[in-house]
Amino acid sequence: MTAAEQPRRRGRPTTPLLSQEKITRAAVELIGVRGYEALTMAALARRLGVAPSALYNHVTSKRQLLLWLQDHVNREIDCSGFGARPWDAALEAWAHSYREAYARHSLLVPVIAVTPIAGSPHTVAMYEKVAAGLRDGGWPDDQIMDVVVAVESFVLGSALDAAAPDDIFDVPGGQAPVLAEVVGARVGRDAARAAFDLGLATVLAGLRDRWRAFQG
Repeated sequence: MTAAEQPRRRGRPTTPLLSQEKITRAAVELIGVRGYEALTMAALARRLGVAPSALYNHVTSKRQLLLWLQDHVNREIDCSGFGARPWDAALEAWAHSYREAYARHSLLVPVIAVTPIAGSPHTVAMYEKVAAGLRDGGWPDDQIMDVVVAVESFVLGSALDAAAPDDIFDVPGGQAPVLAEVVGARVGRDAARAAFDLGLATVLAGLRDRWRAFQG
């Protein structure tokens, strides 16, 4: 009797049909195809090919699923510079990596940006490393989260801009001649990247000035 002809053993399969990683990846795929509004537990169960009850055996609520999604995306962000490089170099590298991660998952930006981090262990660890790096770099405690949120606000907006259509500023001829000319001057370069680089350099310059004031 071949392996294919042998009777199937009763009991649970040796390899679980569902796991946190498999569920999270399916959720990311579902959002990528149909948008965040389409992410329901029922739709996710259908995508995974299981009954909703089987899904709820692994993830108890959509809230928990959001925490998994938060950790999933934030694992792509490199924060290794904090504690190893000067605070501004580490912050710059973190911002670049942060933007790249969320540019790949731009549909999740409005959701994850307002999702509390408690319950997302990797995300908590990331912020701990960033906060410790800024403190070691000489930032006062009452300024550290202002720095983090200021950079995040810019980065997440830039991640959305990276997903915007190329013709977002195009208008019918004659309506806005100056706008048409300055938009046309950007042709041939990665406009979203250029805007990000300019904005980040400006943010960092301002933060360095503020940091120097604290050191005096």
